[in-house]
Amino acid sequence: MRVSTLLGYTAAEFNYTPATPTSRKKGAPMPVKQGDLSLLQHPASQEMLHSKIPARIAYVATDGTPRAVPIWFHWNGSEIVMASPSKAPKLKSLAKNPKVALTIDENGFPCKVLLIRGTARLEPVNGIVPEYALAADRYFGPEQGKAWVAQLAAMISSMVRITITPEWVGLLDFQTRFPSALPL
Repeated sequence: MRVSTLLGYTAAEFNYTPATPTSRKKGAPMPVKQGDLSLLQHPASQEMLHSKIPARIAYVATDGTPRAVPIWFHWNGSEIVMASPSKAPKLKSLAKNPKVALTIDENGFPCKVLLIRGTARLEPVNGIVPEYALAADRYFGPEQGKAWVAQLAAMISSMVRITITPEWVGLLDFQTRFPSALPL
């Protein structure tokens, strides 16, 4: 399939100009490869990391089956920080096998997808994990975020901070970065 008819869109609608050996200016840097941590600095990655879109964390459950669950996150500039009540089943799974994959993706066209792989570190915290409160403010807005955190603090006495340091990063923006399976 030609990129000009990919997903039924024309090249103009897709806002895509196929790369050719002569379309890259001499001396211009080559595109960053999937897996490179510097992709976290790409504007599309930064947009996703600061968005209100929940992440989806994928891990292997203690029974050996794969799981993927949506979860709020906070990006601190170098790590993805999430939190969970200390009795959440995923914590046993992450303690047993801390290797995870995380995705943050939007539904609009052209969609953007940030893919991160890493190892989860778990840290018990008395009360509410501070980064969880920051995430609540981002997702709900300051007033409702603080109200949500206060309500949660009345229900639980502790949480677990889940920190993921990216070890591999991929980015798809369907304008300049496409899945490797496409013959572009």
